[in-house]
Amino acid sequence: MIDFSGQVAIVTGGSGGIGQAITRGLARHGASVLIGYHHDEAEAAAVVAAAQALGGEAMAVAVDVRETDSGNTLVNAALERWGRLDILINSAGIADYGPLSAMSSERWRQTIQTNLTGVYHTCRAALRPMMQQRYGRIINLAALYGTSGFPGQADFAAAAGGIIGLTRALAREAAPWQITVNAVAPGMIETELTQVIPSEIRQWSVGIIALRRLGKPEEVAAAVLFLASSAASYITGQTLAVDGGWTMA
Repeated sequence: MIDFSGQVAIVTGGSGGIGQAITRGLARHGASVLIGYHHDEAEAAAVVAAAQALGGEAMAVAVDVRETDSGNTLVNAALERWGRLDILINSAGIADYGPLSAMSSERWRQTIQTNLTGVYHTCRAALRPMMQQRYGRIINLAALYGTSGFPGQADFAAAAGGIIGLTRALAREAAPWQITVNAVAPGMIETELTQVIPSEIRQWSVGIIALRRLGKPEEVAAAVLFLASSAASYITGQTLAVDGGWTMA
């Protein structure tokens, strides 16, 4: 049974579809959750209320993960409120659609800064308290595209591939302190990020997914919660695909 009683978690991108599902799952199993969000204050407040209704403590902090001090802002807020940090889940991300030949350097920069550099900022900040308590769980949301690629999203795929590499390297570095670091790579999930993909491409995707449907945020959250739990204590440096069987195609 998953039990996060007494544990404190940070979820970046907590107002997004997958981030919300993760936050609700953590709260349902007893965790106190700090939600990092960028601009949607009303949505973040709704997520906090939902987590509290499930019996967990929660708070939201506005932060831009592209900024160097963003990780410290989130970690310090969690430490000031609860005095510890056990779990870091990096779920913040943006996506657009269009061929590399027409991709602006600004779009490339923003995607890499948000999806990959943001993970660096939060991981670096979280390591200090986790190392001091000699325990921690870090789960980074990558994407199936990081290993398979995807047309029209070269920037998103590049960032996802970088997250997988960062996860493996950090898993080796953090292991002596009993900190595990893993990634979850969703396939085509029903979230705001997949809405930028043309409908015909999404329909094509369903045709090659073994389960013949898009995934749900709650199905990604289930994998994240497992990796954050004590049941996954001997798993580190891994990337768990949640893709309905896409990678078998």
